[in-house]
Amino acid sequence: MSDREAQAGPKAARVLIVDDHPVVREGLGIRIARQPALELCGEASSVAEALAQLDVLDPDVAIIDISLGEGDGLDLIRRIRARGARVRVLVWSMYPETLYAERALHAGAMGYINKQEATSRIIEAIWCVLEGRLYLSASMADRMLLRVATGAPTPDSSRFESLSDRELEAFRLIGKGLMTAEVADAMTLSVHTVETYRSRIKAKLKLRTAAELAQAAAQWVLENG
Repeated sequence: MSDREAQAGPKAARVLIVDDHPVVREGLGIRIARQPALELCGEASSVAEALAQLDVLDPDVAIIDISLGEGDGLDLIRRIRARGARVRVLVWSMYPETLYAERALHAGAMGYINKQEATSRIIEAIWCVLEGRLYLSASMADRMLLRVATGAPTPDSSRFESLSDRELEAFRLIGKGLMTAEVADAMTLSVHTVETYRSRIKAKLKLRTAAELAQAAAQWVLENG
């Protein structure tokens, strides 16, 4: 028996997968099932489904994507933390670690891993957060330490880092082709609030028109999954 299995004891650590792609859930579920000390206890594709599953299943760790069919991964993490749930959260997403990892940690996650990483590393990341440690890539950890040490933006900082979490969520939804009313519905906001976000995003990204905003958002979504 491995040290980790011994630490887990007779009861396997329970894992909940929250991802809106069935193929991704299936592939990750198969990998988890191969681990004697891990148990896949449930799956969800949206914020509402995930919250319902958390209440019933009481998992030890939830693996959450940023982009969900209905809702946003960061919002889900905040809701989990607001409930005081004991579950530890690991974000596994196609979106850039440089843009989302720090946001995920601030929301309450204990780790971030990009889906482009070798699949075998997801198990390492799961155990890391289960053991109460933060999980980031070495390059992201260095980047965050440099920012703390110098108090200045890192040289490769993206212009999108200036967007707040909610502005970035709105930007992503615009890039997926949603109209203002649809973005408002998806984010549970008023149309007026979304229009305010649109204005702020244009100002921060130096975009002049709604067409430029839509084009920039669509390009960003295309490049980042």
